Amino acid sequence: MANGKLAGKVVLITGAGSGIGAATARLMAAEGASIAVTGIPEDGVIAVTAEIVTAGGQAIAIPTDVSKPDQVESAVAQTVETFGRLDIIVPNAGIQMHNEDRNLHELPEDVWDRTHDVNYKGQYFACKYGLAQMVKQGEGGVVIIVASVTALTGTTPNVSYSTGKAGLVNLARHIAVHYGDQGIRANSICPGALERTPDHDDHPDPEGREATAVNRVPLNRLGTPEDIAPFIAFLASDDASYATGANFVIDGGLTVI
Repeated sequence: MANGKLAGKVVLITGAGSGIGAATARLMAAEGASIAVTGIPEDGVIAVTAEIVTAGGQAIAIPTDVSKPDQVESAVAQTVETFGRLDIIVPNAGIQMHNEDRNLHELPEDVWDRTHDVNYKGQYFACKYGLAQMVKQGEGGVVIIVASVTALTGTTPNVSYSTGKAGLVNLARHIAVHYGDQGIRANSICPGALERTPDHDDHPDPEGREATAVNRVPLNRLGTPEDIAPFIAFLASDDASYATGANFVIDGGLTVI
């Protein structure tokens, strides 16, 4: 692990207790990075951290609700206190209120607010406090924001989810333009339809969703977190040192038809 592409780097990942965040934490640790595994629920964060440490990697568990700015600020501070610095942030945490987040003219305000508090505002907090540390260090850094293909189309009925994800794409562009002269790169990724969405069990018809989605994907399968994590690890590495301000779609061809 000490000789991996991310050797010596310190990474904070939000929403790292499951899904894309967890897969990314495992892979980046295997590439030599020290990982701050943040998110809720606590059990998932602790379990992923234990996996990394058992495999010989470096990781700490920091249960964090990204909708609470003081918790995000504290997570960054704990990361720096433990590992001495912060080089990479992966704002990834997200929720998807499948059955409630639809019909804009009837949409409850609390559904809109709760979704944006986590998916949009929570990632703003991660970027804000992460960038503050990178600027303080004065040695550059990397931001990889996890958006969604729902940011690129209007097909999903989950309007709060898709609009928040669309905002994240431009947040990465803003960081790329306004922090590039400090050596900070920022990109976004848009994963396609995965086997398990955020809050999968709350979907009104998870089996029906899977069957419908598979039929729309040219590769004829849904994605997994392990399909997405390598792109995040690549963008964080020096192999992608000239990539910034871009949005990368990883969707099995879903958005090209």
